[in-house]
Amino acid sequence: MKKLFIAIVAVFAMSTVASAQFQGIGVRLGGGQGFGAELSTMWNFGNRTEIDLGWSSSDSHTSFSLTGIYQWQGEIGSGFGWFAGVGARAAFWSYDGGDSDIALGIAGQAGVEYQFSAIPIQLSLDIRPCFWLIPNTDFHWGDIALGIRYMF
Repeated sequence: MKKLFIAIVAVFAMSTVASAQFQGIGVRLGGGQGFGAELSTMWNFGNRTEIDLGWSSSDSHTSFSLTGIYQWQGEIGSGFGWFAGVGARAAFWSYDGGDSDIALGIAGQAGVEYQFSAIPIQLSLDIRPCFWLIPNTDFHWGDIALGIRYMF
């Protein structure tokens, strides 16, 4: 039963991604609750979806995160826009002593962006709070991050 469930989820995920339109790729710097840099991608699933892969390393641990945020957006004017969304977040920490942690949570995101008219570059400034559900319930307001993306 577990293998059937995983197979159904995998087929659904692949069909959803196959129908999505890739919009942009770049980095998100300074945010992510300790994840100093994230590879950031933009997709169009009928509305915009941001999928980010974060990585961080220090003297005591290495961490990875995967975040997917479904976003609503609007125009402010003169190349400026706003966005807000909700999604899921997973994180993995590996500590030097051999211990590790896995966390799952619900993430939100809100920010402003600027799309240059002469070049396909987008800058954004956002905050991404997260309500962690596993292994413990915990709320983190998030950090302010700067995004720089090449848009297609």
